[in-house]
Amino acid sequence: MSALRAVSRYARLSWFLGGVGLHRLTAYRLDFVLGAGAFLVRVGVQTAVVGLVFRQVPVVAGWSYHEVVFLLGFSLLPRGLDHLFTDQLWELGRKLVQRGEFFRHLVRPVSPLFSLLSERFFHPDGFGELVVGAVLVTWSGRELDLDLSATQWALAPLLVLCGALIHTAVKLLFASLSFWTVTSLPAMYAASQVSEFSAYPLDLYHPTLRALLTWVLPFAFTSYAPCAYLLYGDTGLVVWLPLVTAAALGLALAVWRRGITTYEMTGS
Repeated sequence: MSALRAVSRYARLSWFLGGVGLHRLTAYRLDFVLGAGAFLVRVGVQTAVVGLVFRQVPVVAGWSYHEVVFLLGFSLLPRGLDHLFTDQLWELGRKLVQRGEFFRHLVRPVSPLFSLLSERFFHPDGFGELVVGAVLVTWSGRELDLDLSATQWALAPLLVLCGALIHTAVKLLFASLSFWTVTSLPAMYAASQVSEFSAYPLDLYHPTLRALLTWVLPFAFTSYAPCAYLLYGDTGLVVWLPLVTAAALGLALAVWRRGITTYEMTGS
């Protein structure tokens, strides 16, 4: 019963703080427009580059143009869901430990992780990624005459959710390193750059990079594995998705908890 009350409490807090986040977006509309504009330019360039490549060749690593666009669009869905709720982790890696500001999350009557994340729910980039990702997936799916089975339709939201949790786990893991290194922004940025490879077919890369993206920083499970299943019915990797998601979250939370126990204010 106490667990149920705790879940209910955090659900109410999330609903309230989500409303605060939406109010912030309406109060600072220019920030939202500029952020969305920059994001659209980046995705537009990515899509244009894919188009230029396929003007020269009909197939890349066994993937057609519309299949790669589907993969690119799908990769934005878990990334966007992650950005909506967890982008405040960048502040932990950037400055909270270095400036001694993390202490306030330890004295609030909620979980320190929830306290940290709730300072900025509904990040604008997340909305843009979800919308653009949905548009690309819908358009490319129609061009491919994609006919998903009832099972695939049912599993699709879970595939996106698991992908978002993997993005969150990797971000939390590297952000938590700041408890020992004071700032972990370079490591977080490096992991974020590696995640960009998940927007393209895994078959393009050297076996070493494929292994890194699959079993070390498992970004292949955020887009490539789900898309291989949805497009081709390939279950070779996607069956590992629940286990990989649980393992990534378990490791990240263990490092986070260990970091909290060793945290000391820097006084700087």
